[in-house]
Order: sequence, then C-alpha cells, then structure tokens
Amino acid sequence: MRALILLGLVGLAAQLVDGSLGMAYGVTSTTLLLAIGTNAAAASATVHLAEIGTTLASGISHWRFGNVDWKVVAKIGIPGAVGAFAGATFLSSLSTEIAAPVMSLILLSLGVYILIRFTAFGLPRGNLGKPLRRRFLAPLGLLAGFVDATGGGGWGPVGTPAILASGRLAPRKVIGSIDASEFLVAIAASVGFFVGIGSENINFAWVAVLLLGGVIAAPIAAWLVRHIPPRILGSAVGGVIVLTNVRTLLRSDWIDASGGVQTVAYLVIAAIWAAAIAYSVREYRRDKANESVEAVESELRRRTTAEEETASA
Repeated sequence: MRALILLGLVGLAAQLVDGSLGMAYGVTSTTLLLAIGTNAAAASATVHLAEIGTTLASGISHWRFGNVDWKVVAKIGIPGAVGAFAGATFLSSLSTEIAAPVMSLILLSLGVYILIRFTAFGLPRGNLGKPLRRRFLAPLGLLAGFVDATGGGGWGPVGTPAILASGRLAPRKVIGSIDASEFLVAIAASVGFFVGIGSENINFAWVAVLLLGGVIAAPIAAWLVRHIPPRILGSAVGGVIVLTNVRTLLRSDWIDASGGVQTVAYLVIAAIWAAAIAYSVREYRRDKANESVEAVESELRRRTTAEEETASA
C-alpha cells in the first residue's frame, strides 16, 4: 500500500511538472520504477499505459485553457506515434547508454540557449506567429517518439526545447501542443509494448495509481502554464533542461563523475537557475510597470486631443 501511495504522489507531481513545463512525466515515473527493480521495458510500458489517460486529461485541460495549436499537434503527433511504435516494438531491449550522452549534449545546448534567450531578452518575437513547417516537425516527432519509447521518457525533453528554440510559438502553446500530441505517442508505444513483451510483466495497479495522480494534476498544470508569464516560464524550462541533461552526462560512461563533483555541479546550476528566474521576474515586473505608465500616458494624450478637437469645433 505504501508503494502504491508513493507511486500516486509521483504521478501527481510528475504530471504537475510535465503539464507546466512540457516535460518530465515519463522520465520521473520511469526513474522511480527502475529504482524499485522493474526492468526497462516493463517500466516504460507501465508509464506509457498510464500516460494514455494522463495525456488525454492534460490535452483536454490545455485545450480548454487555449494552450493547444492543433496544426502542430497533427504535424508532430502522427510521426511521433510512428517513432514510438517502432521503438517500443523493435528497440525496447536495446541499450540506449551510448546514445544518451549524445542526446544530452544536444539537449543541453538547447537548454542553455533557451535559458539565456528567455532570461536576457524575454519571449522571442521575431518569428512569433510564423508557421512551423512539417519538414521540421515530422523528423522531430519521429526522433522524440523513438527516444520516448526506448528510454521511458523523452517526448517532452526532445520536442519542447526544439520548438521553443524556434521562437515561432508562445511557450504555453508549445507546452500545451506537446502534451496533447503525447496522447498519440502513448497509445502507439503501449500497443508496441504489448506486441513486444505482452502484458505479463506489467503491474496494472501501478498503472492505475500513476494515472490517478496524473489526472488530478492535469487541469492544475494547464491553468498554471496559462498564468505564468512567458519570460519566467522560458527561464524555468531552460533550467530544467540544463539540470536534467548535465545529470545524465555526469553519470554517463563518458564522464563518470564522483558523487562530490555531481553535488557541486548541481548546486552551481541550481544557483544560476534561481538567479535567472529571479532576474526574469524582476524584468517582467519592470516591463509591466512601464506598460502601465505608457497606457496612462496614451490615455491622457487621447483625452487631451479629444478636448482640443471639441474646443476648436
């Protein structure tokens, strides 16, 4: 019973983070299942089965709050489902230890870019509103779906930073669209796992409690992402990406850092991340104050002009 309660809380916390930042449900949940001795394929299958419900709830919640671009969902979700099915069916038993550091370097670069760009300059507006092309989203979906199925998580960590970095879609719509499209990925991966390993290694009680926690958190997360300012949200997402992928690299065979080195690295990154968010909050408040002053001045000018026109008439 204690394990089920813990899994339910993990599902709630993971979905709260995932629905707010566009990533982390699969990675968080799979990590816990692996820690308690579940084999990799069964852990990923369990999480993806739970994600069928959590992503449906999250997608509906984001849609109701206006966070979803359905064109993006279609362009990335269908290729993502293909990649997830292929990964679950044919590659779930293949070790991703060699590929993980390479992927982490790419994601780390994107994370640093997003953290600096949003913290220093706010929401990129030069490309905002420009369409996201299928030739960009389709390969991205295939890659993200493949990584998600074989690694127990990765749809958000691969998809979210790549689309954010393009600057063509507001952060809340990036997160809402990624979460909504993950429903297709979860279904395809689950079917693939049933074909590949069957259902005997899947604990459906674990699926149920992970699902319950995620469904409870989904509408809360969708509300949060709508009300968190884009500049602050971008800094938060960038920090998550950096911290997660530095952790993967430090623990990889490439570096194999000691526990002390890892701790120091995490503390330094956490301090920089906190400072970035604090700076974003300060700049957001200053921008809002300036907008208020400009609005008042504009209203005064409008009234003055109207009075002058009335007097001259």
